[in-house]
Amino acid sequence: MMNWKRTLLSLTISVGLLASAVPAMAAPQGTSVKVNDQAVKYATGAPILEKGTTLVPLRTTLDAMDVQLTTATDDTITAVVDGKTITLKSKLTRINGVTYAPIRIVGDAAGYEVRWDAATRTVLLVSKGETTETVQTGGRGFMWEVENNGNRVYLVGSMHIADESFYPLRPEFEEAFAEADYLGVEIDISKAADEEQQKLVLSLGSYQDGTTLKDHISSKTYTKLGDILKKSGLEPKALDAFKPWVVESTLASLKSASAGYEAASGVDLYFIQKAIERKLPVIELESYESQLGMFNEFSKDLQEKTLKATLDNFDVLDDSVNQMADMWKTGNDEQLLEMTNSFSDDEEYNKAMLVDRNIGMADKIDGYLKSGKGEEYFIVIGAAHYLGDHGIVKLLEDKGYKVERK
Repeated sequence: MMNWKRTLLSLTISVGLLASAVPAMAAPQGTSVKVNDQAVKYATGAPILEKGTTLVPLRTTLDAMDVQLTTATDDTITAVVDGKTITLKSKLTRINGVTYAPIRIVGDAAGYEVRWDAATRTVLLVSKGETTETVQTGGRGFMWEVENNGNRVYLVGSMHIADESFYPLRPEFEEAFAEADYLGVEIDISKAADEEQQKLVLSLGSYQDGTTLKDHISSKTYTKLGDILKKSGLEPKALDAFKPWVVESTLASLKSASAGYEAASGVDLYFIQKAIERKLPVIELESYESQLGMFNEFSKDLQEKTLKATLDNFDVLDDSVNQMADMWKTGNDEQLLEMTNSFSDDEEYNKAMLVDRNIGMADKIDGYLKSGKGEEYFIVIGAAHYLGDHGIVKLLEDKGYKVERK
């Protein structure tokens, strides 16, 4: 029972494999934009999702907001809002002759609140002071604060996959991030599609000795995998070149995507994109090499055991992802602790995924707190790293720090 929950909980723990590729992709079918309840009609182009950021055709969206576009270069927009000229710094993207811009940044600059209605999959641009009955307020999530020697660290528990219903985040997140001097993450997944990272995934995650997956797992497990891949619209042998840990994560990603959750909308990438816009330094507490190497070093028995658990429970994984998303959005510490404790049924997995990594990340956070430079750090790592006897909160408390839940 706990094994398949562990598979899903890894979606709040390790981001490297889930984000081995984060391509630009169309927004889910049916996604639309409304300005004060009036639907925006796009004659050319349509909203897209790129690396966790919703992009919209610039001119059409500005026209709908009654904003006059003056000029638009690669990274600068000049427009007239209520008779006043504004200059906005934001990276623009051209696709098939259409200029796209991040809807949150453009909407905020034009004086609108950017919200999300999950029921109708609609991005809502609402004039400040206006109300709408269909607004979903996003997530409470998990955040703690630690201070020492003039330094402040905010610890944010991420869910590495998400959808637009997680947003907007509550104001405390945005306010803390606005004051930060650094963004800290497990790894910078905006670089996941880089050639170097892709080569690393292939090097560690695929067989280099002429064998295939069929040679390394039982015939029963292999047959069940083929059946599930076929039902998912893939060739039964589509993943033959890859090791069980890659296959298991791929299946979990397929199932979470079918429920509407993707790494491209994860909390990590949301703040990484905001940091890029602000030119805020992004520091990594881990590396692609360490995360992928950890998976690759799992014993053969553990890899097949985890893969088999995912296969056996494949039909119920999407419901469980929804439950985990609800846990994050309500910020339920008790549920998070219960799920974190479920790792203890396998000592090898628990030690690698949580215990050892938590020690390393807590030591780095300790260093930030002792720097004496009067700086603020906004740290975003998997939510399951924080609670429990081996969690980062307790590790920092054991070092003498007071960790306050926010």
